[in-house]
Amino acid sequence: MSEQEGVTVLKSNFSEWYQQVIRKAGFADYSAVSGCMVIEPYGYAVWELIQRELDARFKSRGVRNAYYPMLIPKHLFEKEREHVEGFNPEVAWVTKAGDTPLDEQLAIRPTSETIMYEHFSKKIRSWRDLPYKVNQWVNIVRWEFKHPKLFLRTREFLWQEGHTAFATKEEAEDDMKQALDDYKYVYEHLLAVPVTAGEKTQSDKFAGADYSWTLDIVMPDGKMIQGATVHHLGQRFSRMFDIQFLDKSGNKKYVYQNSWGFATRAIGALIAIHGDDKGAILPPRVAPIQVVVVPIFTSENKPEVMKYMLLVESKLKAFRYEVDLRDRRPGWKFNYWELKGVPVRLEVGPKDADSDKVTVVRRDTGEKSRVPLTDLESYIDSLLVEIHDNLYNRARKLQDRLTVKISSIDEVENKNVRYFTAWCGSAECEDKMREKGFSPACVPFDASPPSDTCFVCGKPAKYAMYWGRFY
Repeated sequence: MSEQEGVTVLKSNFSEWYQQVIRKAGFADYSAVSGCMVIEPYGYAVWELIQRELDARFKSRGVRNAYYPMLIPKHLFEKEREHVEGFNPEVAWVTKAGDTPLDEQLAIRPTSETIMYEHFSKKIRSWRDLPYKVNQWVNIVRWEFKHPKLFLRTREFLWQEGHTAFATKEEAEDDMKQALDDYKYVYEHLLAVPVTAGEKTQSDKFAGADYSWTLDIVMPDGKMIQGATVHHLGQRFSRMFDIQFLDKSGNKKYVYQNSWGFATRAIGALIAIHGDDKGAILPPRVAPIQVVVVPIFTSENKPEVMKYMLLVESKLKAFRYEVDLRDRRPGWKFNYWELKGVPVRLEVGPKDADSDKVTVVRRDTGEKSRVPLTDLESYIDSLLVEIHDNLYNRARKLQDRLTVKISSIDEVENKNVRYFTAWCGSAECEDKMREKGFSPACVPFDASPPSDTCFVCGKPAKYAMYWGRFY
C-alpha cells in the first residue's frame, strides 16, 4: 500500500488522523452537501450490526418499530414552547414546492416528539392501550454548526428514537432504566467503549424534558461526546397534545412519556478510541469482517496452498470472514486490512500447508501465533473475546488517564481532559465553569462527591460532577 493510500499522520495528530482513517478505510466520506456525509458500505455494515443488537433488545421488551413523517408542520413543531426554543436554531425548513410557496412551513425532522405525539393522541384512549412503545430507525437533520466531523458532528445522521407512554411515572422511570441499560450494553459489550452514566443538569437537559440521562464518552483528544440519551418528558407533551386515557376507574388521566436515542456517532467514537497509527481497530462483535485470510504463494506452490486454503475455510464458517485473492503483494494486503481494522488476519503459505498449521495475527497487538488447523476454530473464537476485552481495558485506562479530579476551579488549566469535581448544584457555579470553556457533562450515578465542598464556591457539595469540552 502506498503512503497516499494509507494513513500519513500519527494518531497524536488526532484531528487529521481521524479524518484520514474514516475516509481511507472506507467508513464514510464527505458529500456535495456541506456538513452531510456518505456512509459507505463498510461503515454501514458496522451500523447494521449495532442496529441488529439494539433492535432485538428493544423488541424483547415490547417496543415495536414504526415510521413517522420527516416533515413536521410548523404549528405542531411550535406547540411546546421550551422544545421549539431548544431546537429552533438547528431546524431546516421547507418553504416551497417547486416555485409555489407552501401554505405552512414544514420542519425537516430534528427530532420527532411533536409529529409522533399528535398521532399518539389518536391511538391512546384507554388503560388497555398502555404501555405504548414505538421506535423508529430514521435520519435526522440539525443544521447549526460550523466544523463538521464525519460521524461525530454532521448536519444529517442516522439514529433510532424510541418513544413510550405509560399510565404511571414509576413505569416510565423503569423504561428509562431499561433503555439506558440497552445502550450501555451495546457500548461496552459490542463496541468495547467504556461510558459514564449520569443525569444532565437542568440547563443542559433535552428541550422539553423533566430531566435527561446520558452516557458520556471521553475521546482520545480529551473532548467528550454524548453516546446516547434518555429523557423523561413527564406529562408536559401529553398535556400539550392531549394524550389522555381512561383508567380502570373511568377517570381521565394524562400519560407519562419518555424518549431515548442512539446515533451513528457511536461509529466515530469506536474508531477514534481504538484506532492506532496504522488505522482502525474494530471490536470483533461489530467488525463486518472478523477474519481475513491472506494466501501466500508462488506460481510453483499455488496449487498446494490453494488446496490447503479450502481446509482453512472449512474452519471459519462460524465467523464473518473474507479470503483476499486479489492480485496484490502480501505486504500490501496486510497494510490494507490493518487500515480497515479487521481483528484477525490469517496468513496461509506453503510452510503452513506442510505443517497443518495457520499463522494467526491479531490486529490489536500485532502478536503472531502458529495454530494447528484442528484447533483453529476454537482458537479464533477465544481470541476474538480476548481482543474485545483488551480493547475495552485499554479504553478504560485512556478514560482514566484523561480524567482529572480537582478541588478548585483555579486548577482548571488543561483543555484536553475531563474534570471530576464536587458541586453544590447552583447554576452560578455551572456558568463559571462554562466561562472556562467547559460544559457540564453529567452527575454520575455511581460516584459520590470527591470532597465535602463545591469546587467553585466552597459551599456544601451535593453532587459529584463531570465537566468537559464536547463535539
